[in-house]
Amino acid sequence: MTRRATAVVGVGCMGLPMALRLLDAGFAVTVRDVIASREEEARAAGARAVASAGEAAAATSATVVAVVDDADVEAVLFGAGGIADGAARGHAVVLCSTLSPGSVESAAIRLGERGIDCIDAPMSGGPARARDGSMSLMVAGDDSVVARHGALLDALSSRIVRVGTRPGDGARTKLVNNLLAAVHLAGAAEAIALAERLGLDPARTLDVIEQSSGQSWIGSDRLRRALAGDLVPRARTALLAKDSRLAMAMADAAGFEPTLGRVAAALFARACREGSADLDDASLLDVVRRLPLSS
Repeated sequence: MTRRATAVVGVGCMGLPMALRLLDAGFAVTVRDVIASREEEARAAGARAVASAGEAAAATSATVVAVVDDADVEAVLFGAGGIADGAARGHAVVLCSTLSPGSVESAAIRLGERGIDCIDAPMSGGPARARDGSMSLMVAGDDSVVARHGALLDALSSRIVRVGTRPGDGARTKLVNNLLAAVHLAGAAEAIALAERLGLDPARTLDVIEQSSGQSWIGSDRLRRALAGDLVPRARTALLAKDSRLAMAMADAAGFEPTLGRVAAALFARACREGSADLDDASLLDVVRRLPLSS
């Protein structure tokens, strides 16, 4: 085993480009995913695929976890054949999924009881930036552990922000960011739907917005695709619905009422109920277009 032997558990939309990025950087990468075709893509690029997350961890010094949600993390860490059973003492788990802060805190404690380190490092930026190493990581964890795995983190991201040493603060930061992303996207979809209702050219209106004070990165990125009818999922609507729901729970626990965030979260939940869960979240424009007329 060497310092550069790393596992990636969850080689989906973000995990696969992360694994490919690590391969390019000279890491020996072992992967595990519940979907065999994803493992096959990673294996074709030079990764090794194994039968369980625990087996992946046993062969490496660190495991990057890039699965969907709290339940998936619980399964790959502590379920049958999980990382907690396979990893040696001193192994590091890098949690890159967007999770509830409580889930991260609990995982860090339970892993620590087994001598396994935990780095809370949720990611942001999309598959293309994961592939070229320019995505962002919001990193929280013990300074010495983070330093020990600095080469891994640097290979994954050129935009690392140290948000603290307390596990869970990475998750908190990511949820604050994603709540704002949901608000931006909901607002941008509403503005373009209004432009259409007023008889304006939506693409030309977006041209103006992109050069003016209403511009947002997520609004431009998603609405360009929506106006082109391109809803192939890069970021599924269900993910931002999940993240905004987690952000609402976090705000409730803090005794804070995010008025705009709650409206955006409700809109994403509605989008999922209406069949857009597995479409790209650019589909929010169609959801807003279908909202009932005011009386």
